[in-house]
Amino acid sequence: MSRKALSHEQLEQLAKLAALPDDQIDTADIPEAPVENWTEARRSEFYRPVKQPVTIRLDADVLAWFKAQRAAGGYQTEINRVLRLHVVESAKRRA
Repeated sequence: MSRKALSHEQLEQLAKLAALPDDQIDTADIPEAPVENWTEARRSEFYRPVKQPVTIRLDADVLAWFKAQRAAGGYQTEINRVLRLHVVESAKRRA
C-alpha cells in the first residue's frame, strides 16, 4: 500500500505545529491517563532502547562468571539484562 504524498499546505501546517512550543499546546481535551493504567504496562517486543558504549570496571570474578554463562546474547547483553532487572525492581520498591 503506497501513501499519498502530503500537499505543500499540509507540509507547512506540520512545520508550524512542530515549531510550536510545548507550553502553547492546548491539551485540555486530552486528559492525563490515571496511574492505574500503567501498573501492568509492558514494553513492546519491538522496543529497542538506544545503546550507549561505556567503559566500566568490574571485578574479574564477576566478569568471568558472566562470560562463563555463555548467554545466547553474549555476556554484555546478560549484564545489561541483570542491570535492567535491578532498575525495574528498585523502581517498584520506591513506588
